[in-house]
Amino acid sequence: MPAKPKYKLSQEQIDHFIRYGYVRLPDCFSREKAAEWAGDVWTRLGVSPTDKSTWTTEITHMGDNKEEPVRTFAPKAWAAICELLGGEDRVAPESAIWNDALIVNLGSPESEGTWPHPADLPGWHVDGDFFTHFLDSPEQALLVIPLFTDIQDRAGGTMICPEAMKYVAQHLYNHPEGVTPYMYPRDQEPVGNPPDTPFYSDIVKNCSDFHQMTGKVGDVVLLHPLMCHSISVNSLRHPRVITNPPVSLKQPFNFDRDDPSKYSLVEKKTLEMLGKDRLSGWKIEGKREFVVPARLKDTSGSSES
Repeated sequence: MPAKPKYKLSQEQIDHFIRYGYVRLPDCFSREKAAEWAGDVWTRLGVSPTDKSTWTTEITHMGDNKEEPVRTFAPKAWAAICELLGGEDRVAPESAIWNDALIVNLGSPESEGTWPHPADLPGWHVDGDFFTHFLDSPEQALLVIPLFTDIQDRAGGTMICPEAMKYVAQHLYNHPEGVTPYMYPRDQEPVGNPPDTPFYSDIVKNCSDFHQMTGKVGDVVLLHPLMCHSISVNSLRHPRVITNPPVSLKQPFNFDRDDPSKYSLVEKKTLEMLGKDRLSGWKIEGKREFVVPARLKDTSGSSES
């Protein structure tokens, strides 16, 4: 019996990724599978699902209790991850495992019924707060958002700004010596709270195209690693549960390939944002280093209770 064909992105999905920097994949895992990982979320939170007065924490980042290979948990998502990155042989093996480190957004009484302009949201950022950033950094190869609850409009779906990516890409291209996760020169300490850097907020205030990451249980959204995004307001206060599994590469992205057919879709999107077909001779000029994230220095943040 012939092997089942491997899932491949449609041309429409590829075009959407090249235009907007992300792609939604429906029905990557079942509601039953989602319930295995998120069915006990209320017990883990220690709050009542029917009494909002017990929902005292807006955002909770949980620890993990379960894990499973992505190829069995969400095979369609794994195939698409590998396709976007140029093949499974380029993906770091540790990226092939997902866990149930759930991220829960219950909203707050203060924000219920409100809907600020996306550009005014706090905390715009690009993922990867644990390493010095270069244009070709392999540590954060994709942003991945599996949905463990249905997410409606204005119900806390991650807000993204595709327009902003080109400014981040240009900044990294202009700084081959590397920058901090908050886009400062690598030897410059930010003043105040590092995640509140104006770099990202200044960019998005000049943008007009914003997208909410809505969808159904089992959907997975795959986004370019330079996608600017922010927590959005859960105006409806419908429980929103996602994870954010990391994806990294074995080797850095390569924007100087002799054979253009070898560029991954992520590399093609980066080059497109820079208005280039190839970065001939481009190399980093600083040392790749890990940094201690601000969230690990600050013990006052939300945690599982």
